[in-house]
Amino acid sequence: MENQNELKEMVRQKYAEIALQDKEINQSSCCGSGCCSDEVYNIMSEDYDQLAGYNPDADLGLGCGLPTKFAKIRKGDLVIDLGSGAGNDAFVARHETGETGKVIGIDFTPAMIQKARSNAELRGLNNVEFREGDIEKMPVTSNVADVIVSNCVLNLVPDKNAVFKEIFRVLKPGGHFSISDIVLQGNLPVKIQNVAEMYAGCVSGAIQKQVYLELINTNGFVNITLQKEKEIIVPDDILKNYLSENEINEFKNSASGIYSITVYAEKPVAERECGCAPGCCN
Repeated sequence: MENQNELKEMVRQKYAEIALQDKEINQSSCCGSGCCSDEVYNIMSEDYDQLAGYNPDADLGLGCGLPTKFAKIRKGDLVIDLGSGAGNDAFVARHETGETGKVIGIDFTPAMIQKARSNAELRGLNNVEFREGDIEKMPVTSNVADVIVSNCVLNLVPDKNAVFKEIFRVLKPGGHFSISDIVLQGNLPVKIQNVAEMYAGCVSGAIQKQVYLELINTNGFVNITLQKEKEIIVPDDILKNYLSENEINEFKNSASGIYSITVYAEKPVAERECGCAPGCCN
């Protein structure tokens, strides 16, 4: 437990730094900017420009997919965004749910909450709110959300099983989630797994794809669907900070890989016939 708390605090501090710096500085220090790739945060981000409701000021380039694009949000829905950051996905979700719906963003970094609230106030959005809290213990009541979205956040949480249990609790019966995250196939080199900066950059905190999907299944979700999957290529100028040239070549020639997935699943409309908790029925 102590190690998990240390990891969470490290992630909190790193993302507080990102929230407080100018967007231009953040973009120039992260990958995809055309300069040297000395950070990991942006190598997985996707282009939101074509999504209605997108606001560049709320986009810190920290995601690894477009979960709100696939989330099947309807007018009037209550949507919860886990790890809401500066509000990027929350504002896209707000466009989909409209004035009759509501969006709640949850983040455990106070600086991110403040930034997101400022962004919402500037846009006059009175049905988008941001709550500080852990997504392993969400500050919301049970059976309340129509849709839950999250973008490259569960990967940062040491106890992913606890998050899926919370998602199941908070969704209404018949509700669903669309989550973008990073998973592995095969094993990353130990040197990468043990580097804290890589963990905060959503790489070395990843678990095996099959284990990730099994966690969703054992927590009681149904209709589990991979909506999108793509391989993430970590640039050599990042890898060389952690691996020798031979180790980089071995890694590239191995069957191991880092993948961005967007996965969809539903909470069943009815309780299981045995009446017990998810995962206990045969």
